[in-house]
Amino acid sequence: MWIIPYIILMIVITIILGKIIAPYLDQLVGSGVPQIEATFLNENKMPWWSVLWRKFIGGLLAICPGLMLGREGPCIEMGSMVGQGLAETAFKSDGEELQEMQECGVAAGLAAAFSAPIAGELFLVEEISFNFKPKKVIAILAATFSANFVTILFFGNQPCLYLPVNGYLPLKIYWTLPIIGVALGLLAYVYQYTLLSLKPWFSKIKKIPAIYHSIIPFVLIIPVGLWNAHLLGGSHVLIDDLFKNNLGIHAATSWSFVLIPILLFAIRFIFSMLSYGSSVPGGIFMPILVLGAILGIVCANLMIKTNIITPMYYSHILVISMAAYFGAIEKAPFTAVMLITEMVGTVQQVLPMVITIFIAYYVLDLLGGQPVYEALRLQMDYHKLSDNKTKN
Repeated sequence: MWIIPYIILMIVITIILGKIIAPYLDQLVGSGVPQIEATFLNENKMPWWSVLWRKFIGGLLAICPGLMLGREGPCIEMGSMVGQGLAETAFKSDGEELQEMQECGVAAGLAAAFSAPIAGELFLVEEISFNFKPKKVIAILAATFSANFVTILFFGNQPCLYLPVNGYLPLKIYWTLPIIGVALGLLAYVYQYTLLSLKPWFSKIKKIPAIYHSIIPFVLIIPVGLWNAHLLGGSHVLIDDLFKNNLGIHAATSWSFVLIPILLFAIRFIFSMLSYGSSVPGGIFMPILVLGAILGIVCANLMIKTNIITPMYYSHILVISMAAYFGAIEKAPFTAVMLITEMVGTVQQVLPMVITIFIAYYVLDLLGGQPVYEALRLQMDYHKLSDNKTKN
């Protein structure tokens, strides 16, 4: 009986969330990046104010109760909508000027989410605009650094995921990096395949309207939250806990410190997919980084157990794997290197990160992996959406 209040609360949240996103469901689901890409390709048009406030409240209602989603996707889409709103209302801009304002908003949104202004610029080029024009660089960097400055005023100037990794990974261990890269590339393909299968899977659920699909992960996630609340949401806290507890110290004495992270990975993977596929606002950046960190722990603990490395290099492998898994799935290697560098607050792991990222990237490419946001955009029928555009 004790679980009934939790179920009732989740039902109430599901109903409120469903009512909020229902009028613009296709524009609000997921991270919003595929919708922005479509806008820049003139395949889509979004009413900025309606999307902005619904994405904000909808994202909070999805992430705060515990769905395993990231805040960066909503921040990116909201940034784009702020740029569009300023262009249309304050500057009466359209065409190329409108798109430039939206691009500034996209980069600023990521910079605000992760305190990573340069990564915001790189993400825009690698994942959305696919176009680097020097004349735009100053404006976009001004937007990203302004957004980062505001977050510093509120939250301080420490990197948002500060992990004090001391020293360099020894060259004698570099031979392990291609092996880690291959493993992460294979698992990146599994992630992409599963993610791109979510829409067909959830479309088979006919008895529950799409706007209420979130009831499935909301209810199923209750036992997980009661067991360990740090597993819920974006899970910055989980990465911090795993880093500080340094499971690698114990890995040499027990295989359980290899098996426990595998269990954590399975839980996070399954519920990240259920959360993202349930037609709610929320991103995949942080869930991917968490999964990459857990896989790094598995790799590090295996290497410690087999005496390849000592526990002092546990944190190095964690950070490197986080970058490689993200870079492969997103097919954005430069963004991955800069994002992890800015988030973690260290430049000492750049070379091993680059090596591992490009190995994982190449493995995914050989398997037929795609840029994930482009693939998600292609899943959406924008020709159909164009017939149902609504005015702001």
